[in-house]
Amino acid sequence: MTSIPATPGLFITFEGIDGAGKTSHIGALERAFAAAGRSVTLTREPGGTPLAEKLRALLLHDAMDALTEVLLVFAARRDHLCRVIEPALARGDVVLCDRFTDATFAYQGAGRGFDIGVLSQLEQLAQTGCGLKADLMRNPDLTLWFDVPPALAASRLAAARAPDRFEAEPVEFFSRVAEGYAERAHQSGGRFARIDSTLAREDVSAQVLRQVAARGWLPLREGAA
Repeated sequence: MTSIPATPGLFITFEGIDGAGKTSHIGALERAFAAAGRSVTLTREPGGTPLAEKLRALLLHDAMDALTEVLLVFAARRDHLCRVIEPALARGDVVLCDRFTDATFAYQGAGRGFDIGVLSQLEQLAQTGCGLKADLMRNPDLTLWFDVPPALAASRLAAARAPDRFEAEPVEFFSRVAEGYAERAHQSGGRFARIDSTLAREDVSAQVLRQVAARGWLPLREGAA
């Protein structure tokens, strides 16, 4: 019989277009939860398992059509959920994940123009039945959406590194992706928290901590209200 952890697990995802700056803030939130006595699992998508990391390499560097891309994304996600995310949540961990399904709806749906209805069917299929509840479709408890104008994100990427297959897309593609995130946030029922990623790094970090503290998951730092 599986024991129930004294403190329930939390699933928090970081989302935003390439160049939004989200990845640089995951470590700070990990440290904040660790300081509060929580065990943290830090992971990413696509990736997070040996199989999913192999699929990530294909997705980032190999040419393919939109349907192949979508199927690889959800195959990686299923393995990630079954092997990493659900076991961590069952232990009572805080799972911090760099991207999840919202990215699929933004990039493959809005960006590539892939059918949203098919994405929803695959979401239901891939994200159900990995955890303790057979009928639960796993979604994040909180999604931190790092919102930034696509032109600013593109300038950040240009100064960072050689682009992968997604990062090399034109600004118009990222404008569609940004619209996809905005639409997903509108439909989220309060799961999304918008982070203004145009601000200085310390101000962005303060927004992240404030959003998490507002849900009672971390103590609110003095002067952070």
